[in-house]
Amino acid sequence: MGRVAGKGAHRVIFRGILTVFFLFLFAAAPPVKAQTPQPLTLEDAFSRATRDNLDLRAARDQRAVSLAGVRAAKEIPNPTVSFAALRDTPHESLFVDQPLEIGGRRKQRIELARQEGALTDFDIAAAERRLRRNVRETYFALAFARRVTQEKREVASLAGRLHDIARARFDAGDIAQLEVIQAQLELSRANAEAQVAVRDEQVALSRLNVLLNMPAVTSWDLTSALDATPSPASLDELSAKAVDSNAEVQHLVQEAKVEDTRLRLLKAERIPNLGVEFGADFNSPGADGFREGARGQISMELPIFSRNQAEIAHSQAVSHALEDELAAKKRAVAGQVEAAYYEFTSRAAQVMLYSQTLVPASHHLEEMAEDSYKSGKANILSVVAAQKDIQQVDSEYLDSLLAMQTTFAELEETVGVPLE
Repeated sequence: MGRVAGKGAHRVIFRGILTVFFLFLFAAAPPVKAQTPQPLTLEDAFSRATRDNLDLRAARDQRAVSLAGVRAAKEIPNPTVSFAALRDTPHESLFVDQPLEIGGRRKQRIELARQEGALTDFDIAAAERRLRRNVRETYFALAFARRVTQEKREVASLAGRLHDIARARFDAGDIAQLEVIQAQLELSRANAEAQVAVRDEQVALSRLNVLLNMPAVTSWDLTSALDATPSPASLDELSAKAVDSNAEVQHLVQEAKVEDTRLRLLKAERIPNLGVEFGADFNSPGADGFREGARGQISMELPIFSRNQAEIAHSQAVSHALEDELAAKKRAVAGQVEAAYYEFTSRAAQVMLYSQTLVPASHHLEEMAEDSYKSGKANILSVVAAQKDIQQVDSEYLDSLLAMQTTFAELEETVGVPLE
């Protein structure tokens, strides 16, 4: 029993030595330095995302598929080589059959492939516009999260100052301990909200880095201000631009061009291919026989029963439907531009109201309540109510700033061109 106990003690001592050794190593290791934030303007974010975003890169890779389709459309039908050995004369034959496309069929097929490739270009342009909107929204979402963190820390500082005042007045015998406890509760709540705001800021930073295709630990110093109000053109100018630049309108216009080219191809296909056959016959014995002799023939399918009637009717119906859809889409886009424009101007006016009136008034009210409590003219409930009021106003102000930037991003995507 003594030996077993001794071995157990040695194990405990050995484990303790290892623990101290590893703790010493960790303590001696150099601390991981926080990455220095890199300055990033909104335009820099647009440029980085346009160059490095993985989703946009995948969309651009579709252009190679479109080019391959054009190459496939340029292909010429292969000839057919035939050899025959018969008991009849001539005993052997060798000939080549080459189909020839006439009536402009190949030309229209190539044009159709090019127009379908242009659809891919419009899809890429639409992806770029969506990415621009996402970058703007995510950029200012990070700026918003940082402002929220700053506000929450200021609130925690105010709560700490209130707690110190309450503690000093309690020590002087001016108030009951209940007010000190209430001040401590407000301080704990403010610290907890500040910690949550820091986590939200990290989430926003991660989302921006995903769009920019940067490592998650990359930190940015956002130099474009959240409260910088964009200045778009007038509503009439925006509506005129949207008719020519909106992604959905452009896509429908190109779809109509594709269908028009397909209709021309279907009409060209009504002229059948010309089959040209040429070759030679060999070994035909007899009085009028020959050792070798040339042969040739021309063949063509007779377009009697099928002349692409159904396909042409279908293409014409699709073209007519696209015309109606395009007219409806232009009207809808005009309405979307109008709604987005008025939404943006409303948010911009709200931002101005808060920044010039409500925010300064709420801060002044809080300062007055704190001074009154310090001098014993008000109770702690008045100060807590004033602090909650200022938190509410600041929160609504930040929400209005983010909403202004978000609605501008929506307006920009709807119009289809950069507005700054």
